[in-house]
Amino acid sequence: MLALSDEARNVVLDALANEEMSSSLALWVEVTGTMGTGYTYDLYFSDLADAPEGAAVGRDGEITIVVPRASVDRLRGSRLEFATDGGGGLVLVNPNHPTSEELNPGVPAEILAMGIESELARLAIAVLDNDVNPSIASHGGRADLVAMDDAQRIAYIKMSGGCQGCSMSRMTLSQGIETALRAAIPELSDVRDITDHASGVNPFYADAH
Repeated sequence: MLALSDEARNVVLDALANEEMSSSLALWVEVTGTMGTGYTYDLYFSDLADAPEGAAVGRDGEITIVVPRASVDRLRGSRLEFATDGGGGLVLVNPNHPTSEELNPGVPAEILAMGIESELARLAIAVLDNDVNPSIASHGGRADLVAMDDAQRIAYIKMSGGCQGCSMSRMTLSQGIETALRAAIPELSDVRDITDHASGVNPFYADAH
């Protein structure tokens, strides 16, 4: 289900040793949502006796690991490692990726069905990855291509992180994302934001950008 590298195991054991009643605790690992094109996670210690029905429970060395049922398939084959770059920290390396439906809840199926496999879509993804996302990453933001209507030349974009729910997101789309996409792909007829901004961490927070 989930393994730990030697370095990660030592970090977890050190943290566990500082917990009260450590002998009854397990490391809980679960998927909490999505961000960009991947999952987000929560790792914490909690009582092994509280493991819910259907949870996967296993051991890695001296550490008991609990993965709630809803996260089992999403975490299968994952590995918890310790990254030394960027100040160091635990990193979950997951071979599984969210489905289009998981990444884009509420987006009509007919839009998702357009896909992002066409040449036009690949060009748009390259622009977002190389030009747009590095510039809005300083605000904790990200923009991803959800679908490309090749017939109508329409790009459907979703924002996440600091751009989701930000009152300046419309300006970011029109003056940043759309400008970059149209400059690189002149044949685009429209760029549409299908982000659920109301569910952002700070919906319509004026100082997010």
